[in-house]
Amino acid sequence: MEILDILLSASFWAAAVRIASPLIFATMGELICERAGVLNLGIEGIMVMGAFAGWMTVYSGGGLWMGVTVALLAGMGFGLIHSILSVPFGLSQHVVGLGITLLATSVTYFSYRLALPEVTSPPRIEAFQPFEIPFLSDIPILGPALFAQTPMTYLAFAVAAIVAVVLYRTPLGLAVRAAGENPASVAAQGLSVTGIRMGAVMVGSGLMAVGGAFLTMSAFNSFFFEMVNGRGWICIALVVFGAWRPGKALLGALLFAAFDALQIRLQQTPLGANVPYQIFLIMPYLLSILALIFMSRRAEVPAALMVPFNKGER
Repeated sequence: MEILDILLSASFWAAAVRIASPLIFATMGELICERAGVLNLGIEGIMVMGAFAGWMTVYSGGGLWMGVTVALLAGMGFGLIHSILSVPFGLSQHVVGLGITLLATSVTYFSYRLALPEVTSPPRIEAFQPFEIPFLSDIPILGPALFAQTPMTYLAFAVAAIVAVVLYRTPLGLAVRAAGENPASVAAQGLSVTGIRMGAVMVGSGLMAVGGAFLTMSAFNSFFFEMVNGRGWICIALVVFGAWRPGKALLGALLFAAFDALQIRLQQTPLGANVPYQIFLIMPYLLSILALIFMSRRAEVPAALMVPFNKGER
């Protein structure tokens, strides 16, 4: 009965949408990269850098949207490094991605200590505040969950819609998907596979960084290094869960977030007093793994994912 009460509460679904928002940004970014044929394992470090870049911009006197923009540009910068090494140079995408994660995390730590050498606790900023959409926010359960969120949450859903439209309704999206399925056909049309893949990695990395910025500028109002907490790796799994389709990946992010919000509330019930809290912490990950196993059996991986392309070679 307690679980049913939780699932029927507006606050639960509002929390689920809020938890899902950074995952949506980063998952869409990873999906763009992989649709173009590049696995981006730099997502965890790029999210950390995005969280720091956005927060530091606002702390230094910039506006909130300027912080989002700086995070986007910082992510695209690391995406450029990743794309140069993995696309024209053809280096191992696994090694390059892990290297980017280590580089971005290290640069963030160094920058933080350089900018705030004597700070023991992270300073706070004025973060995005919830904005209620008139009339829609009054709808029972659905209203508080979807229409009483911060502007960045609305942006996350808009980004998911834009990614879906661009990938499946535009020539650019067709070229990106073809670069990940049959790059030779893209080259035969006179298009640059290298340019498309590099552009996709840069845009995708920018979205990952915005996902990190959500944590410091919308979910919280300060920065600490453990705040990303493996969300990047979850987003890679969500891309597989969604079968490389934006709509399904969006639903996967909401599902994981709902599991996470549920375990937090279960800890506050009488059940939480009798069960070790670690059981609740692993619950969303365990349920997500089971869902991933079920969904991935029918997923069609992009045929040219992680396959280097050199024009003229077969």
